Amino acid sequence: MRARKGAARRQAKNRLFKAVKGFVGGRGRLLKSAKETLLRAGMFAFRDRRAKKRDFRRLWIIRLSAAAEMRGLKYSRLVHGLKLANVGLDRKSLSELAIHDSETFDAIVAKVRAALEKADAELKARQQQQVKTA
Repeated sequence: MRARKGAARRQAKNRLFKAVKGFVGGRGRLLKSAKETLLRAGMFAFRDRRAKKRDFRRLWIIRLSAAAEMRGLKYSRLVHGLKLANVGLDRKSLSELAIHDSETFDAIVAKVRAALEKADAELKARQQQQVKTA
């Protein structure tokens, strides 16, 4: 006599129906629909875990851009100045500072301005040097 799946099949179904608890209609009650829906839900979850990271980065950039504009800087200049000034803060922490601790953010912007002015002066001197040699 061949062995059937019996208890293992019931356990698998129970696991599946536990996972789809709360789904509407046949998606939560019918085996085939539940399986398909759970598979699709897993695909969406996988995709959206990555999309969430992109969305948050976009939000932080928008916040930083607005905070920089309020202080007379463009976002790209702010980020470039952060690199020049060796400020190792990421966009998330900078956006939190811009919202909740404006004094600290102002100090960072002042440091960025100084680094940008220094870099601009060096660039101008280099350009004048090239004009003289040419």
